[in-house]
Amino acid sequence: MNNSLFQLVALQFKNFFREPAIIFWAVIFPILMAWVLGIAFTNKGEAKKTVAVVGNISEKRVAWLKPDSGNTVTKQFGEDIKNPTRVKFIFIDEPAALLSMKRGEINLFLQQIGDTITYRYDPQNPDAVNTYLMIEREINRNGEPMIRSSVKPITSKGNRYIDFLIPGLIAMGIMNSCLWGISWNLIEFRMKKLLRRMVATPMRKKDFLLSNLITRTLIGAFETSMLLLFAFLYFRISMEGSILALMLIYFAGIFAFAGIAIMVSSRTANSQIGNGLINAVTLPMMILSGIFFSYHNFPDWCIPFIKYLPLTLLADSIRSIFIEGAGLREIVMPFIVLTLTGVITFFAGLKIYKWY
Repeated sequence: MNNSLFQLVALQFKNFFREPAIIFWAVIFPILMAWVLGIAFTNKGEAKKTVAVVGNISEKRVAWLKPDSGNTVTKQFGEDIKNPTRVKFIFIDEPAALLSMKRGEINLFLQQIGDTITYRYDPQNPDAVNTYLMIEREINRNGEPMIRSSVKPITSKGNRYIDFLIPGLIAMGIMNSCLWGISWNLIEFRMKKLLRRMVATPMRKKDFLLSNLITRTLIGAFETSMLLLFAFLYFRISMEGSILALMLIYFAGIFAFAGIAIMVSSRTANSQIGNGLINAVTLPMMILSGIFFSYHNFPDWCIPFIKYLPLTLLADSIRSIFIEGAGLREIVMPFIVLTLTGVITFFAGLKIYKWY
């Protein structure tokens, strides 16, 4: 290796280690994420499926479904399996089971019709199919004689996996549009010294930040409209609730994440640190907030915290409007929380914003 090349390589390493924050986002943050997700998905004592039981199931044939106390019971499948799945059975009526399925709290429920155990789930949901196969195996292992079973697929609008997924993707799109569209844009302005020049003009600082919010609101509305149009035409999804409620929660979500975006971009002028900060906000919420799968799969102790994450509030509100027919009354609380989040983070970011 010639001397000049060696010196250039050494220079790159020095530049990298000169910023301690880069080391954190490049090395420590991925380890922390792996640790959190590892705990969430590999903790045997907590990992479980929730399945609803509708009506009376024969105790003689499926005695292991009978609760020991209260109205829930936990049964461990297959003692010979190294990584057992824990199943929590809840005993409710059919309307409550369908509502829980819409909300992602369960993905399957079963009921006995005559001498047959009938499974109700969306066959397009792989997690529901796996749960069905596990329960079917265990019922027949414990039942005497073998129990007849049947599958009655749920394909009606509002109960399909795609009806759960699309509102989550809308919420995630709003978050990513604001965090990457606003934060990254502002960080680039600071890196290129454009903020210094703009502050020297008669421009009001608040107006500059508000212009980013307004632009992102219009762009986000177009992006959301395109996704909804595709979902309406291809998947035939429908919206059962109030259009006004959807518009209000959309603007509250935009405002909340725009405020967070301004807060995130308020100090750094380094693209690597900025990338790490944005990912530190978006990635945990994308995983925890129930975008692709229900957050009820996580341990019970963390669900109350997950419910109040901005992305969770936004996704749950949009889902309730689409598949539960929610109106203005149902979205009041998340609307207030998201709006307050936007107000607090916007003015806090404006207060500490680094313009030079």
